[in-house]
Amino acid sequence: MTILTTIDPIAAEPKAKALLDGVQKKLGVTPNMMRVMASNPSVLGAYLGFAGALGGGLLGNRVHEEIALAVAQANGCDYCLAAHSLLGKGAGLSDAEIATARIGTSSDPRTAGVLMLARRLVQTRGRATASDIAQARAASLNDAEILEVIAAVALNVFTNYLNLTADTDIDFPPAATLAQAA
Repeated sequence: MTILTTIDPIAAEPKAKALLDGVQKKLGVTPNMMRVMASNPSVLGAYLGFAGALGGGLLGNRVHEEIALAVAQANGCDYCLAAHSLLGKGAGLSDAEIATARIGTSSDPRTAGVLMLARRLVQTRGRATASDIAQARAASLNDAEILEVIAAVALNVFTNYLNLTADTDIDFPPAATLAQAA
């Protein structure tokens, strides 16, 4: 059971209600994670703005979902694994691609470079080495794309930490275990 307050969109204060109404309109649902964030409309607004800005980035939605899966797996966030498994399917990922993204790899060399960097950022708490950056560049990533990977990891670490701390009730179909997904 979620241990931080989950805000009912109908009873939300005006700023939070406006943000939650926008989420409902865009997604057709108001995920529990957003309801938890709505306790502080500045946090929810910042999250929505950051996620929206990255949505128009260079890497594309499919790769962003793969990054989210790799980061959620590395951090053990079941809420985000469930959400991004569903969103990943919506972005065109197969079950096998979702499973390989979760372990930080891909059959596509460029995407494998993205996921290697994402995992290294999580493992090193943002202290990627010159060698890590050289590997990303060898996978055809330019500096603008490397910056976007860093931003995507930061956004996903935030949601992972929020959901792990809040113990947010999962309102998506549960993600398969890696053994089931393989």
